[in-house]
Amino acid sequence: MMQHLPILPVLVPLLTAAMLLLPPFQDKLSRQRWFSGGGLVLLFCVSVLGLVQSSSGATSFYLLGNWPQPFGIVLVHDRLAAMFVLLASVLAMAAWLFSLGGEDGQGAFYHPLLHFLLMGINGAFLTGDLFNLFVFFEVLLISSYGLLMHGGGKARARAGLHYVLMNLAGSAVFLLALALLYAVLGTLNIADMALRINQLEPSQTLLVKAAAGMLLLVFGLKAAVLPLHFWLPTAYASAAPAVAAMFAVMTKIGVYCLLRVFGTLFAEPGNPLAGFGQQLLWLAGLATLLLAAIGVVAAQSMKKLVAYLVLVSVGSLISVLAIGTVPAIAAVLYYCLHSTLIAAALFLLADVIAQQRGTVADRLVSGRPLQQPVLLGSLFILAALAVVGMPPLSGFVGKIWLLQAATVSSDRIVLWSVVLVSSLLVLIALTRAGSTLFWRLNRQQAGNDSTSQPQLFAVISLLLCSPLLVIFGDAVMQFCLAAAQQLQAPLSFSTSGGVEQ
Repeated sequence: MMQHLPILPVLVPLLTAAMLLLPPFQDKLSRQRWFSGGGLVLLFCVSVLGLVQSSSGATSFYLLGNWPQPFGIVLVHDRLAAMFVLLASVLAMAAWLFSLGGEDGQGAFYHPLLHFLLMGINGAFLTGDLFNLFVFFEVLLISSYGLLMHGGGKARARAGLHYVLMNLAGSAVFLLALALLYAVLGTLNIADMALRINQLEPSQTLLVKAAAGMLLLVFGLKAAVLPLHFWLPTAYASAAPAVAAMFAVMTKIGVYCLLRVFGTLFAEPGNPLAGFGQQLLWLAGLATLLLAAIGVVAAQSMKKLVAYLVLVSVGSLISVLAIGTVPAIAAVLYYCLHSTLIAAALFLLADVIAQQRGTVADRLVSGRPLQQPVLLGSLFILAALAVVGMPPLSGFVGKIWLLQAATVSSDRIVLWSVVLVSSLLVLIALTRAGSTLFWRLNRQQAGNDSTSQPQLFAVISLLLCSPLLVIFGDAVMQFCLAAAQQLQAPLSFSTSGGVEQ
């Protein structure tokens, strides 16, 4: 089994989703719930096993059908991929648990779509081939569109239309970039491409630069970097809460692709395209961070506020990622874990609060008292402190590490200023939101709609990840540093096929 471990994060959700579409599970919501939960538990165990295996420093290459590279489909399982696969499985378990409160029954095929989405996400994290990255992008795009529309409604239909149109345009650009790269390099295997780019003739460099620029555009769209960000706030705020929580990892796929593809293809100093796009990423990241913080302050609803917080994290990640050093990449990885988990928890918490506020829902206006004000208020404070970056939570560790990683940059004062100003704006916005949700109350009586136990457990589980990232901070930081160092090492493997460790 161990030799097939790299493909299991793709195979398990695929088989689970396929089984959920069969007659024994049709129109049987309780069966779907427990079979889906069993598949997620199995995926979590596989993800943990993969993380343990990768922690030794070994990189596993899985060649489907034993076809040698660059002809066969290659999966790459290393520290970086294992970390993101585990992150996706944790989010999926929280989303499944929260949906047991009744959200999964609001539309058809919720559980199969959740597993197809996981298949696409994990495939994107594991693939070692650009064309198969495109294929997995399409799998997760189709699944995410179905999940975005789950439950119906005009707002979701409108947001879904914008979401699909933008991503279809990105897919077209992605295909054009792949065609150019294949025409020049004769391969789309990432490791093989890195070798051939180092041997480019001057006449070929311009074409590869054009294709790399297109990839930068596509990955920037997936990460929702300014000016390609406008689809995200409405789409995430309109989605069902469990879906929005799962979507918290979607922007990180764009960040991951920038790390994996650009970190492999253009990382070596002698490479004719070394450092390609770094200055553009730096400027786009800072602009995204600043304008997203303004969006947080201007948000009129809790869900829209959290959606802009996702953009704040994207801006922070992209601007530090552009520095390109090992400490900077390691800081980005740690902050990815923190920001994804806390954003997902906030999406779920926003819905829990909205359920108890009656008709005003999550709008930041005065409403009726909450049924569980102490519990929900405590959870909100914990989440707010983690987002702002107050000690002793993981947000503090992550932001300090990001700022320390920027000390090698000549523009570090600019980054520090933007990060600190954005943190101040986020603090102001969350303080205003908290006072409105818990203190600005009208004369209505509190409702009788207390939150279900599975939903509360999902929120609490995600929020507890923040102190856990501090308690086990040394091990997590060492793993992130090792993953960053492994990412910058040349990626090569035997052409004989099979699995190499």
